[in-house]
Amino acid sequence: MRNTFRRRPENLRVGVSIVVRKGDQSLWENGIFQNCLYLVMLLMRSPRVAQAYLVAAGGDGDPQDAHAFAEDAPVPIIDLRQAGETLDVMIEMSAQLPAEWINDFRRQGGKIIAAHVGNDYVIDVERMNFDKAPGMLVNGAPYHEIWTLPQHLKTCAPYYQAAFRAPVRVMPHLWSPVVLNRAVARLPADQQFGYQPGRKHWRLAMFEPNICMVKTSFIPMLCCDVAHRMRPDFIEHVWVYNTFHLRTHPSFVMFANSLDITKHGLASFEGRFPLYQVMAQNVDAVVSHHWENGQNYLYYEALHGGYPLIHNSEFIADCGYYYPGFDCELGGLAILRALAEHDAALDDYRRRAHKLLAGLDPGNEENVRAYTEAILRLYEREESTVARQAGY
Repeated sequence: MRNTFRRRPENLRVGVSIVVRKGDQSLWENGIFQNCLYLVMLLMRSPRVAQAYLVAAGGDGDPQDAHAFAEDAPVPIIDLRQAGETLDVMIEMSAQLPAEWINDFRRQGGKIIAAHVGNDYVIDVERMNFDKAPGMLVNGAPYHEIWTLPQHLKTCAPYYQAAFRAPVRVMPHLWSPVVLNRAVARLPADQQFGYQPGRKHWRLAMFEPNICMVKTSFIPMLCCDVAHRMRPDFIEHVWVYNTFHLRTHPSFVMFANSLDITKHGLASFEGRFPLYQVMAQNVDAVVSHHWENGQNYLYYEALHGGYPLIHNSEFIADCGYYYPGFDCELGGLAILRALAEHDAALDDYRRRAHKLLAGLDPGNEENVRAYTEAILRLYEREESTVARQAGY
């Protein structure tokens, strides 16, 4: 590593860590890969950043493997050794960095930020209590600051501050349609992504991962069942994606079989697929639910396509069809309201969605300013400390 300390930061070189595996890997595997992409897109807009990088810092792959799945990346991809020699600021995001590397980087004047975009408190509790593979490791690494998102302010921010012994900053959530649009462009000619009005019988879908309690299909399934009981004539099918691994679980089987949508042959339980892939073929509306995880790319993708989104996210309550908390009755009514209103109000729906999504864009000036100022404050804080120690 080389000494990169700068008292007044200009022309910064900033890296964002990613996990890279050998073999097949996709930006659609989880949201964090896209998070990394959108963050470097933003950094390249910052007037204080000369160059951003993706850093292959975890997994058994190398930068060459990363190019195979990160084809949308607008920045160079380097390894951890190159990062130590090149960067002024390192943002740990997809791949957790070795504590020894972080210590060396700091000794040479580098700034280190841990950006946490998942609900790590819940994930860590589940993994420790239920003997699952470890997630986030509290390894004593000395971060300058922890970044998180508004959706994790309640559950995770106090956890991060106490566990990492570093200040926590809440940053804007970022999203761009660039990945979605490129994927949609590769769809077969007979498949069209985007809501098509005019259908009287809707095909509903849910895409919750069902691997952590913050995003599961149980409430959406009940919402669909309530709507079906109120209007038995309007549902053509209910696709419950990401549940194939639950098909033999006794509790899930009993729960699913208790629902009218299952008894009446309307529901099927499927594997994992990207939203754009199945929406273009099989789906008219998305039914979703979260618990302390209300900023999801799933929402933005559905809204971008003009699809009715039935959800309980207070962060986007003005878009889609909102129902509060865990209220399945109101969720069912929200589905029926979407059916009654969506086609007639489609232009207004798209307008509100566009306004929301524009505020998430990595090129949005407010977002660029927020991230730039957060990085600069790391240097300002150090200057203040040096001045105090010198007696100024």
